[in-house]
Amino acid sequence: MKRFRYRALVELDRPRQGRLGRPYPSGTRALMVHAQRIGQPPGHKYFPATIVQDDEQPLEPGQRTVVTITVADDDAPSYLAPGQPFTIWGDNTGHGIISRRVFTDSGPC
Repeated sequence: MKRFRYRALVELDRPRQGRLGRPYPSGTRALMVHAQRIGQPPGHKYFPATIVQDDEQPLEPGQRTVVTITVADDDAPSYLAPGQPFTIWGDNTGHGIISRRVFTDSGPC
């Protein structure tokens, strides 16, 4: 499977009253990205992801931050592209929007 990297703006939702929200360390694999298919046929998919914050600080509920998301799935480009919104699933939920796909000198990551 190919790995794809994306830059995105994300925010973990604040916990509902009576529930505990927890921070996630930068580089967490405890969250999944859920996105709708771009184009036809319609569909949705959950992607196991690695989410890294540039300053290596933990992801905190209620905080908006720019991250790099890495997914290992050949279908990722059919679901994740610039401007595409997504949700985050795990012990905490959240949402985000893809700003761009990350490429290296040797091509896509």
